[in-house]
Amino acid sequence: MPDSRILPPSAPSGLKRKLTGQAWWPWLKRGLTTVFFGLMGYLLVSQARAIEWDKVLSSLQNYPLSASWGAVALAAASYLLYSCFDLLGRHYTGHALRTPTVMTLTFVSYAFTLNLGSVVGGVAFRYRLYSRLGLALGTITRVISFSMLANWMGYLLLAGLVFSLQPPALPESWKIDAAQLRVIGVLLLALALAYLGACAFSRQRSFSLRGHAIELPSLRLASLQMAMGAANWLLMSGILFVLLQHRIDFFSVASVLLLAAVAGVITHIPGNLGVLEAVFVALLSHRMPQHELLAGLVAYRVVYYLLPLLIASAIYLVMEARAKQIARAAG
Repeated sequence: MPDSRILPPSAPSGLKRKLTGQAWWPWLKRGLTTVFFGLMGYLLVSQARAIEWDKVLSSLQNYPLSASWGAVALAAASYLLYSCFDLLGRHYTGHALRTPTVMTLTFVSYAFTLNLGSVVGGVAFRYRLYSRLGLALGTITRVISFSMLANWMGYLLLAGLVFSLQPPALPESWKIDAAQLRVIGVLLLALALAYLGACAFSRQRSFSLRGHAIELPSLRLASLQMAMGAANWLLMSGILFVLLQHRIDFFSVASVLLLAAVAGVITHIPGNLGVLEAVFVALLSHRMPQHELLAGLVAYRVVYYLLPLLIASAIYLVMEARAKQIARAAG
């Protein structure tokens, strides 16, 4: 369970209940987690037995630098784009923190989110850093919500299009076929369009959720929010496409990544560790040798998870040491 001590003492009670597991939701989540752990465990064990791990290591040692540098460039573009998500939140809330401060904070939280999970990285780190920069908790909550909504509304739009137009073929053991996934894609797309419709036509612009006022953004801001989220998922797919050396078409790589993201969220495994690899091996090992596929996925972990985490950790230590100075400059 995430350490709630990272949160400031005055963090919203709803967030603390989420961290301490005092609601019914954790029980449902545990049940879903058990089911997906079973599925992912089956996939990992069944596939791992057939993998020649010495060949995986050999593939990594002979990995082309051209693919690595291309992936690094796309990863930098992805982190730069995601770092702008909280700028949308600044526009939405009207707070006055400077652009470099907001983007740096968002970069740090995103790197920790990918490696440690959204509760620790996306929520706890943002609450701590923003509160030390002088933002009110209500404002922080709205910024975090708007940023996360950008990511997942972009996901709904992109996954809805991909799954409804050309869903990936799934293993029989998953008990869901391409037709059912196509229906899910249509539903996801409908949810994304419903959000845009609400932002465009709803007469009631403000709602209350657990004591926090939520205001619908304008259609223009919501569209930008969704487009940025979808673009980031496309950049992530591009990183994998490059690291797999263009041997699997981009559309297939994107569809499997989007499918793996759902499994990772439901199982709530930090960094989707093992889940991403299991889904890719299960769905794409017939398209390229398993050891080369896994070598590409390991390279993806290094480029998109570990290297940014090292940079973010150093920045976080500096931000903690200079928090008061940054707050005075931002004020």
